[in-house]
Amino acid sequence: MTGKLPLSPAFAALNRAASERILILDGAMGTQIQQLGLDEDDYTGHASGHVCRHHTDHPQKGNNDLLILTQPEAVEDIHYRYAMAGADIVETNTFSSTTIAQADYALENAVHDLNVEGARIVRRALDRATAKDGRPRWVAGALGPTNRTASISPDVNNPGYRAVTFDDLRQAYLQQANGLIEGGADILLIETIFDTLNAKAAIFACMQAMETHGQRLPLMISGTITDASGRTLSGQTPTAFWHSVRHAQPWTVGLNCALGAEAMRPHLAELSGVADTLICAYPNAGLPNAFGQYDEGPDDTARQIAGFARDGLVNVVGGCCGTTPEHISAIAEAVAEFSPRKVPEYA
Repeated sequence: MTGKLPLSPAFAALNRAASERILILDGAMGTQIQQLGLDEDDYTGHASGHVCRHHTDHPQKGNNDLLILTQPEAVEDIHYRYAMAGADIVETNTFSSTTIAQADYALENAVHDLNVEGARIVRRALDRATAKDGRPRWVAGALGPTNRTASISPDVNNPGYRAVTFDDLRQAYLQQANGLIEGGADILLIETIFDTLNAKAAIFACMQAMETHGQRLPLMISGTITDASGRTLSGQTPTAFWHSVRHAQPWTVGLNCALGAEAMRPHLAELSGVADTLICAYPNAGLPNAFGQYDEGPDDTARQIAGFARDGLVNVVGGCCGTTPEHISAIAEAVAEFSPRKVPEYA
């Protein structure tokens, strides 16, 4: 669908940068937000003066995406700190900015604003960082998996039931992708994929949005291996996952979340062995402890990710749950001496 579209200016610049070195993605957003200790008035904006214009009677504490509208300075500061820590690519705080996910907070009407402003906030942060050190940086518009699955029934007594349809997902993702592009996203990142059918709806929507805007943006696709079985929640191995999404010709394919770097490594190696495109990996800071906290420090995470780079497995690396600007700084330093993975050519 997007094959005849001209490549965006960011696409060419990213390709040049990725040919020269391993690029750095940012780290966890939720981890940083939790450290702010925000209460209900902070989330709704009554404490900051940025009251959300989209009315709802539902509690909003925990709706981290809403902070784009109600705590924009705090969100921008987090993005800025990741940029200054060494991130070349910084994600928008829009993991749950679809009508499907925001329905839990009765804020479906805020979705367009969340995505547009989410991209603009990152752009402001990156422009500040570039003004300081001259390094180019790129905005990745983040599209999360939603809280529904198109392949699996949520009702164990009715395996044929689905809580969402493919077209429901497509429409929700299309609204999100259009908003992210309107806000200035350089990249579209479909991440934390546990159900490949959800991802296919997101891919379709991203392609439609690119058609509407008349440019082909780099598409990053990142799956999640949920346990030691080496499969996604919908049952695919890394190889099967790649063959399910390769038609999209993604700029990167990779893995994130669920696992720390050590546990992710064999699955990443499998994916790197079959994918004829760039590989991206951003693991958690180990596994959570009994209190849901991540104990793996920056040096430990960086050492393991440096192993990915040393063995020629990756082109883009960063961090997911539990990682901080300190983790990203350590990762950037640890992989700097290694060359990016060479993309294999298959017939």
